Amino acid sequence: MKSSVSPGLALYLALSERWAPLVERYLAKRLARGKEDPERPGERRGIAGRPRPDGPLIWFHAASVGESLSTLELIRRVGERRPDINVMVTTGTRTSAALMGVRMSKNAFHQYVPVDVRPYIRKFLDHWKPDMAVWTESELWPALVHETSRTGIPMMLLNARMSYASHDRWRWFPGMARSVLGAFDHALAQDEDSARHLRLLGYPRDRIEVTGFLKEGAQVLPHDESERARIAACIGTRPTWFAASTHAGEDEIVLAAHKLALRRTHRLMLILAPRHPERFDDVAALIEAQGLRMARRSKGEYPDQDTDVYLADSMGEMGLWYRLAPVSIVCGSLRDRIGGHNPFEPAALGSAILHGPYMFNFSDIYARLAEAKAAIEVTTAEDLARNVQELLAPDRAAELAKAAWEVSSRGAEVTECAVTTLLEIFDNRGA
Repeated sequence: MKSSVSPGLALYLALSERWAPLVERYLAKRLARGKEDPERPGERRGIAGRPRPDGPLIWFHAASVGESLSTLELIRRVGERRPDINVMVTTGTRTSAALMGVRMSKNAFHQYVPVDVRPYIRKFLDHWKPDMAVWTESELWPALVHETSRTGIPMMLLNARMSYASHDRWRWFPGMARSVLGAFDHALAQDEDSARHLRLLGYPRDRIEVTGFLKEGAQVLPHDESERARIAACIGTRPTWFAASTHAGEDEIVLAAHKLALRRTHRLMLILAPRHPERFDDVAALIEAQGLRMARRSKGEYPDQDTDVYLADSMGEMGLWYRLAPVSIVCGSLRDRIGGHNPFEPAALGSAILHGPYMFNFSDIYARLAEAKAAIEVTTAEDLARNVQELLAPDRAAELAKAAWEVSSRGAEVTECAVTTLLEIFDNRGA
């Protein structure tokens, strides 16, 4: 049974009905900053970018890159079991849209999620008429959840994450929290902490299971083998390390560490991949300002024996860089407020894992990696440089990578459990 509307949610919905003019100005500013897709502006306003496919449709909503990538293997398995089912994935960022366009299986397509304005959402739902809705992790826009719930379709919260910080924010609005969470018929939680926080906010105990992290069952990141072989030939025997998914404020730490490491390992090369495309040019300028010799992937350049930093300013090639570098630092963890990124991607590809102290998005995973001595935490540029140099010894890197692979490989059953539960709910809809 769907939940009732609390006074707090009723107020929010009333505002959502009327704030289209404010949202239009907000979208215009985002478009000017390159954060909205100029070729698909209507989708954020609920205007479909393509016809609805014939047959049943399951709608997956994911906030951005990490969440959307975590669904890929699940969506692929749904297509294998039920080729009659179409899948739509919605996200809100250009980066995730670009990756989904490259990585999704044949049974799936991408749309941008409408902003949380009720007229936009109703337009979106009237066109797509999904037969089931699946939210991943923790982005719960109240109007979007409520309007979807009103359609009467089954709703599932997948890979549910509710951190201490999120719980503390929601508890200021307990009625709204119960109303929003109560819209979901079933929830699969990442860990016991998330399940406990959901229960404290009023989610029914009998509608939640703790299954583990969906990312654990994700398919190994793909790559172009001809490009891997070509770049590997360019690198030759040079020692190489990789800084994955850097955010603002982290590139400076990584580059400082690289310059320190170069003092002892003169042929060392760094592959550096910023998280967001809008930062590519800024990072390139930062590398040049440090006096480091650079080659840029986006310009079709390849590293040579004089390249200090290979700027991986491209999309969808993380599998390539992890395969080329025996040592990687998973960024988003060197500065507070980001919370880290998925460590199972390098683990699955044999790259030894370094990370910063701020990885609260994956605290349970990193705790398991630490227990297995499968990852190393660094805090400063000096600390990072020292650990990179230590891990350049092949036996040490291989030892760490093997331990990380063993931890990551234990989670394949998480995806299988999610697929089975999802299809059971789908097949029992309306029963």
